[in-house]
Amino acid sequence: IYVFDKPILYSKLKEQFETREENDEMIIEGYFAVFNSNYEILPGMSESIAPGAFKNALAGDIRALINHDTTLVLGRTAAKTLEVSEDERGLWGRIRINPKDSDAVNLYERVKRGDVSQCSIGFDIVDEETEFFDNGDIHWTIKEINPLYEVSCCTFPAYESTNIDARTRQRDDILKRKNEAWRKTMKGRLKNGTQSIDD
Repeated sequence: IYVFDKPILYSKLKEQFETREENDEMIIEGYFAVFNSNYEILPGMSESIAPGAFKNALAGDIRALINHDTTLVLGRTAAKTLEVSEDERGLWGRIRINPKDSDAVNLYERVKRGDVSQCSIGFDIVDEETEFFDNGDIHWTIKEINPLYEVSCCTFPAYESTNIDARTRQRDDILKRKNEAWRKTMKGRLKNGTQSIDD
């Protein structure tokens, strides 16, 4: 999925949700993102979310979904059935389950039993830092997210293929630019007679 040539990214988490009943309402709550936790996209490729990344992303109309399925809406900030906020730990969320929605009630029971305990978020990146390590590993630190489209309770919170493809292209572009910069430097040294290209 592309918006203005930028992919909607999906970060996965292994955080435990909690269920509880409050004033005869069924509630699912927990952290949809935890700051400074490394999430592996592929071997050698990882990302983390920096504190403050959601500061401008929470005013929009955000949905809570099941497995990123837009037909399975658990809650929505505009309807006040989903609350999201950022604290020192990460992005916290609270979903009020509709007792007349069998899909939502079924999910609630699965979370309650511990059968579903993971989550994922869908978002666009405004700002990020890229680190390239000597062993070839690459890490992205996401500094600002906007908008945040959705939060999902997931059976298997896997990265979407579009996310993997986008990150792989970014990695390849960085490698290409580093290689071109090295070649340019070596050619300049050869021209000046200061160093052989094999040094």
